[in-house]
Amino acid sequence: MAAIQKEQHRIGRIGWLRAAVLGANDGILSTASLVLGVATAHATHTNILTAGVAGLVAGAMAMAAGEYVSVHSQADTEQADLKLERKELKTDNKGEHEELAAIYVTRGLDAELAKQVAKQLMAHDALGTHARDELGISKKVKPRPIQAALSSAVSFAVGAALPLLVTVFAPAAILIPLVSGTSLAFLALLGGLAARAGGAGVMIGALRVTFWGALAMGVTAGVGALFGTAA
Repeated sequence: MAAIQKEQHRIGRIGWLRAAVLGANDGILSTASLVLGVATAHATHTNILTAGVAGLVAGAMAMAAGEYVSVHSQADTEQADLKLERKELKTDNKGEHEELAAIYVTRGLDAELAKQVAKQLMAHDALGTHARDELGISKKVKPRPIQAALSSAVSFAVGAALPLLVTVFAPAAILIPLVSGTSLAFLALLGGLAARAGGAGVMIGALRVTFWGALAMGVTAGVGALFGTAA
């Protein structure tokens, strides 16, 4: 009998990919916007760099904390649901069989076949079957708080370092257009890579990220120029 080839799906990447893309995108965008806002307020080069470095450190820590709390809350909710499901399997096993069979009927099986499928799957792994088919909990997308926190913090720092490096070496006369242009290029590249990794259209992913990046940087630069003029 020929060996069954295991298909490679992208859904298993969704946890770390989401955190990494979000972190890098925020790192580039927030740091570039911060640099532009301070620069258009006529700050010195040293002050611009100081603000950028502070933004990198604060942003990385905030991303890590936010991701950890968010993903941990999801994990807690899933564990609470599994605990309740485990209890129901002990106290009302027959009702759980009927509930699972009803789910399969809604998915296209006839009633008799649905009962047989429910019976066999529950005999094999009752809790796992209900977790997957009733609650929508899958091991492939299991929430991992520490992994998400580290991915977000590291990717944010890497993303933030890009506009900061440009700021370090950019002449004062062209700092604003140089940081703006390179940051938009970084965002477009990130959007394209993320879209490719997720199986989506590369051009759409790049344009989507670039549009919102340009809007955010434009607004921040405008605010900096307004307050700089007012001062």
